[in-house]
Amino acid sequence: MRKSLGMTIFVLAAASATVLMHAQAVAANKSLAEKLGYARDAKLVIVHADDLGMTHSVNAASIKGLESGLVTSASIMVPCPWFPEMAEYAKTHPDADFGLHLTLTSERVFYRWGPVAARDRVPSLVDSNGYFHLNWNESTHIDAREVELELRAQIEKALAMGVRPTHLDSHQYRLFENGKEMFQSILRLGHEYKLPVFMVRDWFAERPYLEASLGPEDLVVDHTVTMETGVAPEKWADFYVRALKNLQPGVTVFIIHLAYDDVEMRAATRERDTWGAAWRQRDFDFFTSAQFRAVVKEQDIKLVTWRQLAQASK
Repeated sequence: MRKSLGMTIFVLAAASATVLMHAQAVAANKSLAEKLGYARDAKLVIVHADDLGMTHSVNAASIKGLESGLVTSASIMVPCPWFPEMAEYAKTHPDADFGLHLTLTSERVFYRWGPVAARDRVPSLVDSNGYFHLNWNESTHIDAREVELELRAQIEKALAMGVRPTHLDSHQYRLFENGKEMFQSILRLGHEYKLPVFMVRDWFAERPYLEASLGPEDLVVDHTVTMETGVAPEKWADFYVRALKNLQPGVTVFIIHLAYDDVEMRAATRERDTWGAAWRQRDFDFFTSAQFRAVVKEQDIKLVTWRQLAQASK
């Protein structure tokens, strides 16, 4: 009798373990859309505003976009002069979806910023005037240990000032496009602070070290769209409408840059038009427009946030 009962318990335990393993396998194979409760072929979009903290104009336009409900996410540049304004807003609006736009370059000629860490601790990251380099080229030696030190300083400053980030990303994609060692710096910090790192499946073919560095728990979105240089101002809306109407299933992140075409923004970006004041005004105009809202509804696009993705992928 005891032998029979023991065999029965063993069989039930084995069956339960098999069911559990099957359930775990099914869950692991679910797409991000399915984990959020949508069909596998659903089209999900994060409308993500970059560069908050750069200027007051960027902050004001981005806040307006977020409050419209059409811009769903944004990321903040901690080293920039107008970061305190965004930190205060994030602190008083804890439901807003803010990531950290980890920054290692200062690309504007007349409007500059430098590291959060002490300059003598990150000498490879700064130029002779103590600002981040305008650009990285073949002669620029960047020490990966200093990179991680600076990234940590930016995250810690944001946390200390009340920002509760939903994800990490990289200004100008520097941490994604400059080799495995650089990418692993942001990935380690993402794991340590339990924050997803913005990563796109479409990038894997060109940079295999990205996929090779990721683990099964790392969050990966499917596609990204950003305005291309050379698009004429009068074709701005056409570019975005075409992209929205040609979306592939999965999660697509639209990387946009918002600001007002005002005196402050024109002065800060006057050395070139790319991502300048007029560019950012056009992005603002489209992504807060009735036209954008109508296309989203017509195409049955679901607008989502990084917070939702992070929670669903746990």
